[in-house]
Amino acid sequence: QVQVVESGGGLVQAGGSLRLSCTASGLTFDDYAMGWFRQAPEKEREGVSCISSSGNTIYDPDSVKGRFTISRDNAKKTVYLEMNSLKPEDTAMYYCAAGPRFGRWCPLDQYKYTYWGQGTQITVSS
Repeated sequence: QVQVVESGGGLVQAGGSLRLSCTASGLTFDDYAMGWFRQAPEKEREGVSCISSSGNTIYDPDSVKGRFTISRDNAKKTVYLEMNSLKPEDTAMYYCAAGPRFGRWCPLDQYKYTYWGQGTQITVSS
């Protein structure tokens, strides 16, 4: 049984930092691309960043590039999202997902991802 569990969310002031963690079990973690997605109230879920099984990274260029950093530790079966210079518009539920296997690159398309966590809330106050 595959389980994906996020942690690290919370309340932070604008300009602050947070690090999200996501641990996946029940699958061969090394083989999977991992993605972070977010959904703000009354908005559709959007891709934030992803990292392929080979370690290549993709960021949504309009909103987070330069502020967020994704990384993975295959030994710990964990993917991280380091978030700096947080803005109120970053407020959302953040989801981690395991997606395409063996790809050199990863998609920021939520429909390409198979296993999802329950999400962790991030609220950025102004």
